[in-house]
Amino acid sequence: MQLVTYQDRAREQAARVGVVLGDYVVDVALLGLQANASLPSTMLGLIDAGPAALNLLRGLIDTHRAQWPVGTATWLSNVRLLAPIPRPRKNIFGIGLNYVDHVAESSRSLDTDKEMPAKPVVFSKPPTTVIGPGDAIEHDSAITQQLDWEVELGVVIGRSAKRIAQADAIDYVFGYTVINDISARDNRRAGQWIFSKGQDTYCPMGPCIVTADEISDPHDLELSLTKNGRVMQRANTAQMYFRIPVLIADIAAAITLEPGDIIATGTPSGVGAGRTPQEWMQPGDIIEARVERIGTLRNPVVSV
Repeated sequence: MQLVTYQDRAREQAARVGVVLGDYVVDVALLGLQANASLPSTMLGLIDAGPAALNLLRGLIDTHRAQWPVGTATWLSNVRLLAPIPRPRKNIFGIGLNYVDHVAESSRSLDTDKEMPAKPVVFSKPPTTVIGPGDAIEHDSAITQQLDWEVELGVVIGRSAKRIAQADAIDYVFGYTVINDISARDNRRAGQWIFSKGQDTYCPMGPCIVTADEISDPHDLELSLTKNGRVMQRANTAQMYFRIPVLIADIAAAITLEPGDIIATGTPSGVGAGRTPQEWMQPGDIIEARVERIGTLRNPVVSV
């Protein structure tokens, strides 16, 4: 399923969780009411509700696909999509230096180690970094002159994980999304990345979460990023150095992963810092990050 968090443009309403089906967004909670069943109205609520809720939702979709009950479906063109999880409960787990070519370009331009890391490099991005499709990436020239892009596959955790085996780790995934890990390269402090990567608007996310059952192999997805229509990054998740089960098990060895937690799995080569000459995002730019089978995340860059 392609799950979104949305608001109807025609009326003021709180953000709600829906399923994209063709040209429509079908409201999850309202569809549940058709079966006298309680389904959550938020993405985090749906994740918390577990497999039983998803199975119920799938059954209702199959039942009503020929004709949606009155009031449950809205034209996709009439809604505003938000980040799938507009306000994560805790920091996003970022993974650095997880594609071989990106490690090489970073060692040349960002003074990182030229050798592949022995273990995943983990940093974090606060919940206030998250913005959705169409929202503006803020460029504050008083803080940074080196604002950079990083297209990444995002992994959304579906149930609590602590000290789990790698062989079981993929079973803890709820679904996948697109993340643009924005980075102010000149804001790294003594090797620490959180100020560089954790400023407001530095985690565009969306346009949806595709549930794990629809992506049989998350390590075979094309991903790309364009700046004003020009391709800057293009790769495949097969090039990840530490694969998703390794990342989940590594984090969960010491930090409990909870439903709704998000892991940004790293970026391939082609970032602005690695280009010759270096190239940065500027106000007026349009950045589009895409992951195959999930969608395209489009965000403008604005001056603040």
